[in-house]
Amino acid sequence: MKLDPSVRDAVLAAVPSLRAFAISLSGNVDRADDLVQETMLRALANINSFQPGTNMSAWLFTILRNLFRSEYRKRRREVEDTDGSYADSLKSHPEQVGRVEFEEFRVALGKLPPDQREALILVGASGFSYEEAAEICGCAVGTIKSRVNRARGRLAELMQIEGADDFGPDHTTRAVLADST
Repeated sequence: MKLDPSVRDAVLAAVPSLRAFAISLSGNVDRADDLVQETMLRALANINSFQPGTNMSAWLFTILRNLFRSEYRKRRREVEDTDGSYADSLKSHPEQVGRVEFEEFRVALGKLPPDQREALILVGASGFSYEEAAEICGCAVGTIKSRVNRARGRLAELMQIEGADDFGPDHTTRAVLADST
């Protein structure tokens, strides 16, 4: 099967965003890579069902999301790591502040309800418009806006962020940096 070069380029351009989305959904890089690979296989097998002129990324994200949901339903009976003890044993503790902050963000993101996390990732990290995210999730635009707003508020609460000063270096580090200039 010969793919149109523009279609091939659109599919390949979406891979990094698909991978990031898959990681956010599954929480596991290997599983995310498998999801992206299966998404690519399904997309290529069904490329004739893609409507030219529509959003290729949205179509691929929908395939990935449906694959994840199908897998989730199949794995529901597996034992979960409810207290996180197994997951804690697999990671090493970061040494730099940025890594610590990222880990705090990742944990807080993981505490969001799946629908809020999904909406926030699509709009905030993947760059989809509210309309595109609503199409991917199969819901109303207002629902996506509400989910994103609630997700942002809850993240700020979980991470104890009260304002812009809570981002970046702490007050002591800022003072040292200011003295060195």
